[in-house]
Amino acid sequence: MSTHLSPLSGFSFVGEPLERADALRADPDALARLWPDARLLVLDRDGTAFTGADDQPLPLTGAEVGGGPGTAVFLGLRGEQAWFSVEASVLDVAAPGRMDLRQAALSWSVADASAFSYARGMSYWHSRNRFCGVCGGEVRFERGGFVGRCQQCAVEHYPRVDPAVIVAVENRGRLLLGRQASWAPRRYSVLAGFVEPGEMLEQTVVREVFEESKVRVRACQYLGTQPWPFPGALMVGFRAQADDGEPEVDGELEDARWFSAEEVGAAIARDVHDDGEGIRLSPPISISRSLIEHWYRQQPGSA
Repeated sequence: MSTHLSPLSGFSFVGEPLERADALRADPDALARLWPDARLLVLDRDGTAFTGADDQPLPLTGAEVGGGPGTAVFLGLRGEQAWFSVEASVLDVAAPGRMDLRQAALSWSVADASAFSYARGMSYWHSRNRFCGVCGGEVRFERGGFVGRCQQCAVEHYPRVDPAVIVAVENRGRLLLGRQASWAPRRYSVLAGFVEPGEMLEQTVVREVFEESKVRVRACQYLGTQPWPFPGALMVGFRAQADDGEPEVDGELEDARWFSAEEVGAAIARDVHDDGEGIRLSPPISISRSLIEHWYRQQPGSA
């Protein structure tokens, strides 16, 4: 594998982020002043977003809803305009359609899809923290939705993400890919797994790859990250070199194999024309696909 470290690119939810404007979260008067002109992303209980007839985000402002921020989550600023996410259950608003995050990544602007990803992660955290994990008391959200305070024991709860490694494992010009039984037929991807307490990211790479495939990693290198709110992960991307040995699966994966650069290139081409043969890869919105293509570009004759 080449030693040149080129950046990952092409995956969703990382471009044109909102300015988080942390100081404004603690200023309810400022948030109230921003509310009338603010852009609202309305999320349903299932994590989908309200859309207009054009399948773009519903063009809704605070003035159209009235009142003030209330339980809305302050996402940040885009230029001078504030952005909030609001649960559909607290509004009396109709919308022509709904869209899930994967669809939005393909049909919305980069900036809007990234904001939706952010909002969905916050919505999921709120939905799972309505009661205190310490005493069971009711949790009320403050500071623009970024602090949950127990009304019984006063413990504060903060937004959480679950870090997971995802890794392109290479050996002798081959890439390790696996598949889960629940995936679409012929779908393969790089291996991934969640970080455990007391573990470095690099240790997770070694452990997860071995647990899933019995392949031993001897070196790894960080490449990039992607927020992955399905429902609340942060995918930390690596490439790794592995010792010789054939993959073995024992239940976590249905299959795992080494694939040549030629086979990976053919799989990439199936995005345009699926010949019905061979493997399909993870979709382009994901860091998993970016890792695969990054590896492929490093191989001799891949250009």
